[in-house]
Amino acid sequence: MADYPAIGLNLGYWTRGPEDHTATVLAAERLGYDLVVTAEAYGSDAFDTLAWYGARTTRIGLGTAVAQIPARSPAATAMHALTLDALSGGRFMLGLGASGPQVAEGWYGAPFTKPLARTREYVDIVRQVIARRGPVTSDGPHYPLPYPDGTGLGKPLKSIVTPVRERIPILLGAEGPKNVALAAEIGDGWLPLFIDPERVEEVFGSSLADRPVGFEIAATVSVVVDDLPAAMSVAKVPLAFYIGGMGARERNFHLDLIGRLGFADDAAKVQELFLAGRRAEAIAAVPDELVDAIALVGPIDRIVERLDRWRGGPVTTLLFSGVRDEPTLRRLAEAMRD
Repeated sequence: MADYPAIGLNLGYWTRGPEDHTATVLAAERLGYDLVVTAEAYGSDAFDTLAWYGARTTRIGLGTAVAQIPARSPAATAMHALTLDALSGGRFMLGLGASGPQVAEGWYGAPFTKPLARTREYVDIVRQVIARRGPVTSDGPHYPLPYPDGTGLGKPLKSIVTPVRERIPILLGAEGPKNVALAAEIGDGWLPLFIDPERVEEVFGSSLADRPVGFEIAATVSVVVDDLPAAMSVAKVPLAFYIGGMGARERNFHLDLIGRLGFADDAAKVQELFLAGRRAEAIAAVPDELVDAIALVGPIDRIVERLDRWRGGPVTTLLFSGVRDEPTLRRLAEAMRD
């Protein structure tokens, strides 16, 4: 139906050894999927894996969801974007995220202070590089160009590469209201991670109120095909990790978001158990109602039925996470386009 969103795959990041999902990506392209995205945490990177899949496809869109801002200078990220967009014939979408203080400061050795201001400066520089309308400069305090405290020999430079497109879409991964509002202000779209399709306006409405026409909302949704109790159990594992372990006790953006979705007390309990090392209990404490609100779980017929929850809402692209086999890819595509 026309009021369904476009469809894509979120392949995430490697969690153990190398994970080559070329067969899945090729199947998705054959089945008419619109987009494939890759991610990064503190292991595999998003750009190299995406280039691997881009070299093996011809039509499907390619995106990062997300590339982490503290991992690279804005000019380096713009170079990645220019290169991938050129090699893929204009198929690239740049998804960016601020990460969090544990990863930014503990892994990248970069400050996490003033993430909104940093993101604003970062996106401005990336856009300057890609547009190639003149030498790139920035007066901001976070990414000043030229660098002011070095040899004094730095000079504004203009990319030596003519871009395939002067404006590559930039989507921001955001969870807090201020970050979502920033995405609506300066981005071409938003990449939500945990979202209830029936409560987008209730939870994020004021943040998205001023989004421009054509603003993309590409939402990731976890898919687990199994009998319902087993599928619920599997889907709870990453949720417990995000709520309990992806952030400090005092500052966890994922926990805050789950609270705004109406599960604050449950999320606090999950975090308490997780940080106490009681991982199995933390997983079990994730509410079934939360899983069913933000994920697609159970037998495939149930999942297809619950896809109707995404009909007619503000989400423009639905990124399935956890789907690897062609029969499930086909069934989901048929359901979205029936």
